[in-house]
Amino acid sequence: MTHLAPDLLDRFRAIVGPKGWTSDPADLAPHLVEWRDLYQGATPLLLKPASTEEVAAIVKLASETGTKLVPQGGNTSLVGGGIPFDTNDEIIVSLTRMNRVRAIDVLNDTITLDAGCVLQQVQNAAREAGRLYPMSIGSEGSCTIGGNLSTNAGGNAVLRYGNSRDLVLGLEVVLADGRIWNGLRGLRKDNTGYDLKDLFIGAEGTLGIITGAVLKLYPLPKAYGTAFTAVPSPQAAIELLSLAKDLSGGAVTGFELLPRIGLDFVVKHTPSCQDPIADRHPWYVLMELSAQRDDGSIDAVLESLLEQGLERGLVLDAAIAQSEAQRAAFWKIREAMSGAQKPEGGSIKCDISVPVSSMPAFIEKATKAVEAVIPGVRIVAFGHIGDGNVHFNPSQPVDWKREDFLARWDEVSTIIHDIAHGFNGSISAEHGLGRMKVDEITHYKSALEIELMQRIKRDFDPNNILNPGKVVRV
Repeated sequence: MTHLAPDLLDRFRAIVGPKGWTSDPADLAPHLVEWRDLYQGATPLLLKPASTEEVAAIVKLASETGTKLVPQGGNTSLVGGGIPFDTNDEIIVSLTRMNRVRAIDVLNDTITLDAGCVLQQVQNAAREAGRLYPMSIGSEGSCTIGGNLSTNAGGNAVLRYGNSRDLVLGLEVVLADGRIWNGLRGLRKDNTGYDLKDLFIGAEGTLGIITGAVLKLYPLPKAYGTAFTAVPSPQAAIELLSLAKDLSGGAVTGFELLPRIGLDFVVKHTPSCQDPIADRHPWYVLMELSAQRDDGSIDAVLESLLEQGLERGLVLDAAIAQSEAQRAAFWKIREAMSGAQKPEGGSIKCDISVPVSSMPAFIEKATKAVEAVIPGVRIVAFGHIGDGNVHFNPSQPVDWKREDFLARWDEVSTIIHDIAHGFNGSISAEHGLGRMKVDEITHYKSALEIELMQRIKRDFDPNNILNPGKVVRV
């Protein structure tokens, strides 16, 4: 039973009209659980506003009545950031109906759009205009721009183009009192005081609800050089990355580390994926270069890079994509690595970043530490090593029960996070804090940092109605 009065719920329904809400349990169900099945929430009402003005009216009413709101995009969060608590007194505000591309300015290399646009829709719109929106993540077919920005999503091209924060020029945000801040300016230089947009990026909807954005576009690459490369160790991988940067002149777009066990999982559970290299090796790198000229120069750079890597012992073997289909097949292996762990039983997910130079030492130390407390554990350490981010995922021993392994989540993640902290790293490289790490982060940030976050939250949301209990407690 909800604590929200029926007449209050009717007032919210009236704002969005008959097409803009649901309370049907079947319709609500997919909005109340996240991908890993770790969090199950409850809500009496899901609102789907169709405009910024409707969002503003919802928030204004919530502010006046003290009603808690949970903003939600594509619901692809991995830390419970978009899931309400089970108290049944929070209303979900889904922005998926707000999916309009408002404008594309090719000469300014910008796209202005609603926050509910699906990432893949934005990629396609940019491509049709002869431009590139470089954000690329596994959930791009369902995640939304508002969610990407609210979590400062990373992805496979951060090495060259940066995180979501680096791709934003302007925002439109509904504040906690219902006012609309229009910061939709496509300026690359604006030195007129505090950069307010940065406060909302990565805030997971706790300071305001992002309803629109101006994003950077780039020239569309004309050629790619992609190699699935066997390497002897993570140390060899980062040395190969350094060599790639030196030889390519900034053309390295992606650099993903993959372990043998992860590749085994993918081949076993994803029928369309095959091992690109005949012999088995301990580690692999999926490396991609891109260029604005299709004159064969990028192929020459890649071949030279691999040759020098072989000579230095950094490369053991390599398969170079000979077609767009083969390039896509290589990337599908990388994207399938998260899902391929699920059929193997319980998996403890850690989203770590450390300085790139410290990555090999972190992987070695964390692996030994987890193996010491759980013999037989299978470590799947993979991801964006090019920008210092690794998804360090211990999978259950083959003879364990899933529930017994997942019961060790806090113990194991603390071991891993303590080690990452010892390398001056972060316990959340790109997934955010959400519900999962809201308390844990207090062990790794200084008391002053937590105080400053709390002060910002109280100033922006004094009634604590926007995604309460996420990111920071007040």
